[in-house]
Amino acid sequence: MSEDLALLAALHGVATSYSPSPDRTVAASAAAVTLALAALGVDASTPEAVRDALAAGERERAERLLPPTVVAWGPGFPAALAALPEGTRLLVSTEQGETRASAARLPPGVHRVTATAPDGRTAEAHLIVAPAALPAPPARSYGLLVQLYSLLSRRSWGMGDLGDLGELAAWAGRTLGAGFVQINPLHAAVHGAPTDPSPYRPSSRRFPDPVHLRIEDVPEFAYVSGAENRDRLRALSGRAAELREAVLEQGALIDRDAVWEAKKAALELVSEVPLGPGRLAAYRDFLAEQGPALEDHATWCALAEVHGPDWHTWPDGLRDPRSPETRRARRELTARVDFHSRLAWLTDTQLTAAQRAACEAGMPVGIVHDLAVGVHPGGSDAWAQQDTLAAGMSAGAPPDAFNARGQDWGLPPWRPDRLATCGYAPFRALLRALFRYAGALRIDHVMGLFRLWWVPRGYPPTEGTYVRHDAEAMLAVLVLEASRAGAVVIGEDLGTVEPGVREALRERGVLGTSVLWFERDWEGDRRPLPPGAWRADCLATVTTHDLPPTAARLTGEHVELRDGLGLLTRPLAEERAEAAADTGEWLELLARLGLLHGAGGTAGSEESEASAESEEEARIQAVHRYLLRTPARMIGVWLPDGVGDRRLQNLPGTWDQYPNWRLPIADARGRPMALEDLTASPRLHALLDAVRTQAAHGAPATQVTRPSGAGGGP
Repeated sequence: MSEDLALLAALHGVATSYSPSPDRTVAASAAAVTLALAALGVDASTPEAVRDALAAGERERAERLLPPTVVAWGPGFPAALAALPEGTRLLVSTEQGETRASAARLPPGVHRVTATAPDGRTAEAHLIVAPAALPAPPARSYGLLVQLYSLLSRRSWGMGDLGDLGELAAWAGRTLGAGFVQINPLHAAVHGAPTDPSPYRPSSRRFPDPVHLRIEDVPEFAYVSGAENRDRLRALSGRAAELREAVLEQGALIDRDAVWEAKKAALELVSEVPLGPGRLAAYRDFLAEQGPALEDHATWCALAEVHGPDWHTWPDGLRDPRSPETRRARRELTARVDFHSRLAWLTDTQLTAAQRAACEAGMPVGIVHDLAVGVHPGGSDAWAQQDTLAAGMSAGAPPDAFNARGQDWGLPPWRPDRLATCGYAPFRALLRALFRYAGALRIDHVMGLFRLWWVPRGYPPTEGTYVRHDAEAMLAVLVLEASRAGAVVIGEDLGTVEPGVREALRERGVLGTSVLWFERDWEGDRRPLPPGAWRADCLATVTTHDLPPTAARLTGEHVELRDGLGLLTRPLAEERAEAAADTGEWLELLARLGLLHGAGGTAGSEESEASAESEEEARIQAVHRYLLRTPARMIGVWLPDGVGDRRLQNLPGTWDQYPNWRLPIADARGRPMALEDLTASPRLHALLDAVRTQAAHGAPATQVTRPSGAGGGP
């Protein structure tokens, strides 16, 4: 790579190397850097083009008064404004409608500042003023983690819905003193045949998916008139019962497409019922508040019904959301655009109701929603936001010690330059939409606020490079919107994390994520980290949706599963031995701390089935007691762990080899359990009673200094 190309890359935030481990640096290829620059609108295709672009970029930086967006924390003065030439005049138009001649002590918000230098140069910039940090969660609490689709009640239509979420939150808050329920992303999916079941590759992150609606809770459902329509509704309810019973009684997988087919047909009947005056006013307010973004999303939904779910295959004119052809199609499809707009509103109202039920049950946080890293390239957001997405690029992860091939997630990343130019408007709107009904927000791969691994289309993940965001601006927007909503923010910061990221997040009040199996002294003896050495500013859990349930890890069944699917990269005996050693070290520590109440013997000892299940239950309780010995502010219990479920909800590295995102919660023998069965489970009550009892005593009074780099893990 030439020196000029490296300088040009640095000027635009494109990395020329990365470090998969602290002691190793790998150079990015010139091709990856060149293509990343091209996606940012910078021509680096020839040495001459590189020199011209470098000269132009350096000249622009030298001549400009202000970058497109500047940041101020709390009452502080923006550093970018303090560096302006002496005598520069400022004019600030605040978000609140005021005009000021100074940028000092501005209210929180996104303002516009105009600077005029003594030499006549002028510049305009967005000025983000955010609180210095988010406050800590109101009190130490524990909560439940669950994938909503997997939580079927005997009222749902074949997969868990928002009615089930409200019931779970009300039960857990009132009966067990839980502080929150964390769920998977509920973003709108790209519906197709079949629909991609992953909640982390949505059509839109801003708008929720109406597949989660509880149909009977829509007020107009009761007023569907006409014998034919009522008969159709009864038939659809019967179909819903068949789907539900197939999962709960016959062991079938959750069929999201069949559920949506039935719900969509029912919602079309319900939408024929006129809204009452108050409901109509509320709907119109929602349309006005969401504005063009909702119109774009609903238009994409309507066009997808006609032309298919990937906008790249649509007629040329319709691929541009602002074209005359699209405007004409929107008019022709007015009824369908309104239908999909109404579904977005109905889903928003039920999401709000679920959070209200959680708060009324005494939960200090309530529902913790999940924000995916990006969106499906063929979906609604990718169609509507083409001007802010990097064409020809996909977000992913570089090769490391745990994945030599790297990862390509198939998600087009945002262009940092375009975000800065528009004052991060799409990011602000996204967060504001989610915080409407969230007590807290978990941000998947929170490191993406700082940088993302870009993979050029047609290249393997190994041939990518990092592209950096203005992390200060991204964090300022996040803190601003979360503070306005009074919400907690949790960053998923597992895996390879560059130095300074966790510190920057902690400074702004963003909690991290600590998973028991990864909490080791990675730079020391690599043994399990003592509970007092854990960080306080985190959500601590034993496992996650991408990891084996605790029962499977304790027995080593996850190794056998991966072996059966051909996913192991080493001999089975080596994998078994390593897994057993890992589990053994944790059990040894649990025993030393006196946490293995009622658990005898060692892993693998021959006992009766009932005795083995009792020992397993005691060990699962022990690892959760261990979490409560740490100073973590939030403790999460994976709901399937409470009933001994052994099946992963998602097995990374698989597609059709394993039923990812389609399994209902099941007991230790693999029998699906309805919500009503879960809430009556003695095993679940025993675990949550143990957690609740110890959680009531609060966090430990002492905390050991956390070793540098400890935790996170692979």
